[in-house]
Amino acid sequence: MQAKKRYLLLVLMSCASLLVSYYGGIVLKKDGDGDDKVKVTVVSHEDERRFFLDADDLKYDEDLSLSPRNRRLDQAARRPYGECRMETCFDSAPCRSDFKVYVYPALSDKASPLYHKLVAAVRESRYYTPDASKACVLVLALDTLDRDTLSQDFVKNMAGKLNELGASWNGGRNHVLFNIYSGTWPDYNETELGFDPGQAIIAKASASLSHFRPNFDVSLPLFPKNHPARGGDRGHVLANHFPVANKFTLAFKGKRYVYGIGSETRNALHHLHNGRDMVLVTTCKHGKSWKDMKDERCEKDNAHFDKYDYQVLLNNATFCLVPRGRRLGSFRFLEALQAGCIPVLLSNGWELPFAEVIDWSEAVVWADERLLLQVPDLIRSIPPTRIHEMHQQTQVLWDQYFSSIEKIALTTLEIIRDRVQRPKAPSSFVWNTQPGALATLPQFSDVLRHYPFYYLPTGTRPDSRFTAVIYATGPSVTSAFFKLVRNVARSQYAARIVIVWTNDRPAPAIGKWPATAVAINTIQPRHKTISARFYPHSIIQTDAVLSLDEDAILNTEEVDFAFLVWQSFPERIVGYPARSHFWDDGKNCWGYTSKWTNDFSIVLTGAAFYHRYYNYLYTYGLNALLHKTVDQSQNCEDILINFLVSHVTKLPPIKVTQRKQYKESMLPGSKSYPTPWNDPDHFVQRQTCINTFASIFGHMPLVRSNVRFDPVLFKDPVSNTRKKYRKLELGG
Repeated sequence: MQAKKRYLLLVLMSCASLLVSYYGGIVLKKDGDGDDKVKVTVVSHEDERRFFLDADDLKYDEDLSLSPRNRRLDQAARRPYGECRMETCFDSAPCRSDFKVYVYPALSDKASPLYHKLVAAVRESRYYTPDASKACVLVLALDTLDRDTLSQDFVKNMAGKLNELGASWNGGRNHVLFNIYSGTWPDYNETELGFDPGQAIIAKASASLSHFRPNFDVSLPLFPKNHPARGGDRGHVLANHFPVANKFTLAFKGKRYVYGIGSETRNALHHLHNGRDMVLVTTCKHGKSWKDMKDERCEKDNAHFDKYDYQVLLNNATFCLVPRGRRLGSFRFLEALQAGCIPVLLSNGWELPFAEVIDWSEAVVWADERLLLQVPDLIRSIPPTRIHEMHQQTQVLWDQYFSSIEKIALTTLEIIRDRVQRPKAPSSFVWNTQPGALATLPQFSDVLRHYPFYYLPTGTRPDSRFTAVIYATGPSVTSAFFKLVRNVARSQYAARIVIVWTNDRPAPAIGKWPATAVAINTIQPRHKTISARFYPHSIIQTDAVLSLDEDAILNTEEVDFAFLVWQSFPERIVGYPARSHFWDDGKNCWGYTSKWTNDFSIVLTGAAFYHRYYNYLYTYGLNALLHKTVDQSQNCEDILINFLVSHVTKLPPIKVTQRKQYKESMLPGSKSYPTPWNDPDHFVQRQTCINTFASIFGHMPLVRSNVRFDPVLFKDPVSNTRKKYRKLELGG
């Protein structure tokens, strides 16, 4: 009997051993407390097979941590600047009413051109205030960008200069310090700034997880000295990027450090190079003594390096390797993003730029520096649909947050604003989708469907009614004006008519206007500038705004048709009179024309629909220099709002069908109706505006289109009873 029991026990143990062997292995490891206790962990074969697919599943050494934010090291000993948090090292009291940023006056003569660009971007932003007492955040006039003691831009005696600020420095509290380079040869210690930053927020490139203070510091991208101040070039990927797989699967061209920090990874890249789909070429030619330090592979590597054009590689590669440089960050990161080449990161422990708000898992691939030879298998395991999504996301992030110094600076400030005004902070969805957080002002609304960009994601549609805003300069009300009010009021979609009266004479009493079923309100703005027509008046409650000049000639059917078209394109301007811009090679500047050609890029707001959010963005989100240009010229406000909408959406406006008489009345030289368009100086002034706007935006945002929307059966030789918009064929 005892033998049977022993036999049965042996069988059970054998079965258990087989089950463990089949379903997983047993891993023994010491407890993290440092004692001799041993933990037993079952690792399934399924997890073992996919260990290289998901960076979050990898376990790393403490010094090379790539773990998610919730596994970050936060021991005080690893934080050279202490354990600052927004709750302990930042005074949020000045930020409760509004988020404003003060820049100290008088930049030092030793400030680099790069720092001048960054400070100018802050001063010209919507956050800026010239009154330090009203500021939530302060930015130094002292250049802290380059703290490498070997650099020509290194500012000496920074500690003494900070002491000269006296009480305003306040130990760095509520200050933001921008820093691109820290430390120097040979160790490039990122904590060596040459001064004590105190309680200041450090917005820093090449930040490491071990020294980065979560929810306090801000991680910046490494950007070059010639990075555009504003605007910047668009990304290189088209909306429909086919084929998904490019000529090269993986590419890299750059320096090979023969010695020192960063050399381990770059010295091994030749193992991945096959000259076909994997092109990874390096050169030893950098530094003054490279010949003295070269190894036996340098001549061969230099020869391979010269065979390939870097830009051609970028534009023809699906994935681009981004290994760490001397510091954790690399210029290759932004270059790959712009080219739409999916970055493959080899920089263990790097806090990615703006990772607090950007979901980088949708745009980059993390690889481990210690597992370099697994990179080809890693990227080849990604399906084409996923590659296509990542291609598109690189462009979204580049265009929204990285294409200029201005966007980098404003993103930094917006992240800080989110922390101190959390109820108004944009969601992660807003940050990571077009048009992004910089174009979606949470002061307008905290409901996504109130914006023109998010109807499809929220499963909603725009309002079924509109508010007409008629810009009137007076001094009296003409019969054409009365007729326009009646035609608009007859629309089944009209909710209200608002007349913005900017003449010095009093506006007509309500009883003087035509009797309509639609409410008519008159507003006399305090500041009678031409931009008053786009002010976000509280009386405008509908999503759609019909912007009209007092001399516009529209019948009810034209209004109805344009509104129905706008409902399908609520993020764009939809209207009748169109204009175009072009590049004039003879004058080397942008030109403006009203000639009726096959394409257009501007729809005038003398008769156009747009979303009411653009009133808010026009008033509170634009550079002050743009408003100054419009107010001084008392012209071009319609061009400016076209610039704004195209800048945000990257899309052209939409033109709808109009009657022939309306078309003729808007042409320069027309005798059918007196308009300002008859004045040739008017066009010269508008051309000047276009060039000024393009300069301030930093690029030309207007997009050409040759699409026009016509009603079904419009002008077809069929019975008139079959046509929905019959009066569009009639004269006004």
